[in-house]
Amino acid sequence: MSDVIVREFQPADADAFFELNREWIQRYFWLEPADLDVLWHPQTAILDPGGRIFMAVRNGICVGCCALIAIGPGEYELAKMAVTPTERRHGIGRRLIAAAIAKAEWLGATRLYLETNRTLTGAILLYESMGFHHLPPARVKPSHYTRANVFMEHMMCPAMVVLPASGDGRAQLSGS
Repeated sequence: MSDVIVREFQPADADAFFELNREWIQRYFWLEPADLDVLWHPQTAILDPGGRIFMAVRNGICVGCCALIAIGPGEYELAKMAVTPTERRHGIGRRLIAAAIAKAEWLGATRLYLETNRTLTGAILLYESMGFHHLPPARVKPSHYTRANVFMEHMMCPAMVVLPASGDGRAQLSGS
């Protein structure tokens, strides 16, 4: 796996982003209108509103992807997570999620949210291992996807910033 790099989306990745997601969605479910809006137009649906897409690439071939979709001030949805079948169970999904979490922290996010389906047990276990927790039913909002029946979030730690020294010469910490 050391030859797999995770990098941000480039315009030439659009077909791979579509195909990676089409494969897993159609394997378990069906492409819904909300999928097509995002997959056909990643620039306008994800990137232009402030989101990010990460691609896992091996030898110049995209083998995985993951998106951060801006859903509100300081909040992003972790979405469109896919790894090609031959590359699954090699830590690529974990690396994609770690890159998304790191970028969300850098962007000042306070919360990551995701939706999935209970039949995707491997994905759910991965999300749990990466710090996502199940939302109680009272906090679940209607989804754009009929397949969504598991809702999770990852609360981000506020950044600790060293502020200039106070009048007594001691540095102050912000975010605590």
